[in-house]
Amino acid sequence: MSVATAATAPGAAAVAEVTPGERGATRVADRAVAKIAAAAAREALRAAAGGARTGAHATVTVRRRDGRPPFGEAHVQVTVELGYPAAIGARCGEVRRQVTERVRELAGMTVAEVAVEVERLHSPLERDRERVR
Repeated sequence: MSVATAATAPGAAAVAEVTPGERGATRVADRAVAKIAAAAAREALRAAAGGARTGAHATVTVRRRDGRPPFGEAHVQVTVELGYPAAIGARCGEVRRQVTERVRELAGMTVAEVAVEVERLHSPLERDRERVR
């Protein structure tokens, strides 16, 4: 029984003859980028709360601009809920930085824009009232 190596395997010459421009391309799905961005936003909010559970969520929309190396360029819109009182500008800046870093790191995409929208502020008094009901 003989084992074929990559150099002697049938079709090996055909693979070597394909130029880099004619090979396939890797494309990260918008859904995957959105999941990465949402997780990164939650990480940033959790870190700002000292690791405590925040109950905050992130809803993400991704617009893509292909043709940018290596895997394209993303424009991300993140919607978050924050606890009140909070330094809203600082929290949004932390979310932007974390989303940009994680999308670049995990998806290989450049992030041209991260728009952060604060959908709702949660007051500690509001949480207490909800528990009593």
